[in-house]
Amino acid sequence: MSDATVSDATAPDPAVPVLSVSGLAYAYPDGYQALYGIDLDVHRGERVALLGPNGAGKTTLVLHLNGIIEAAVGRVEVSGMAVDKQNMAEVRRRVGLVFQDPDDQLFMPSVADDVAFGPANLGLRGSELADRVEHALAQVGMAEFADRPPHHLSYGQRRRVAVATVLAMRPEILVLDEPSSNLDPASRRELADILLQLDVTVLMVTHDLPYALELCPRSVVLSEGVIVADGATVDVLADDALMRAHRLELPFGFDPRTARPRR
Repeated sequence: MSDATVSDATAPDPAVPVLSVSGLAYAYPDGYQALYGIDLDVHRGERVALLGPNGAGKTTLVLHLNGIIEAAVGRVEVSGMAVDKQNMAEVRRRVGLVFQDPDDQLFMPSVADDVAFGPANLGLRGSELADRVEHALAQVGMAEFADRPPHHLSYGQRRRVAVATVLAMRPEILVLDEPSSNLDPASRRELADILLQLDVTVLMVTHDLPYALELCPRSVVLSEGVIVADGATVDVLADDALMRAHRLELPFGFDPRTARPRR
């Protein structure tokens, strides 16, 4: 199967938001209501931070985006395609989720095997599969580690390989759950450099507010299951009343109005 067969059979309409969430509400089986009527559009090429205190509903929202949780009330669409059972395989190719702990995604004997796992399941073989793996590892600066067992890598390197496993699927949306957590300053900066160079729509769930400012021009604040703010990240972080009301705190001495985000 060629790359064209995999990626172009259902080419998205560029006029349609790459992600559209409308009226999404969700209650867990125990009755806990996690989301109340979420409306959110993300357009192709945007980098959006999803912010909010613990328990705000961020994880619940993200798990709806590729069908890990099915929408009970409301609708989720990826490039105009409903996230439902009929479209699940294609949706999960288009929406790549990078978990907070890279060890949740790395389980094969070598780095290359981990990165090859998803495309191989799509039917890629031989040189096409090898090229896909090589390109994904090059995107995250890990090509020279292709034959290394993942457990021999540093935590930051494993995080980058986890990103590569998703990039190998050539997603339209890269969803990152707390990408900077547990990274030392150098690894944090290296990952930021990689993410800024990717030609993909990014939705980043994070408590690291300076990282959100550095990487994402737009931020959405979720609190108690509703969106309470959606705007330029610098404006969101500079709104002291909003930040206090929703238990968001910047590091001591950090002023988003004077920081210089990279774009």
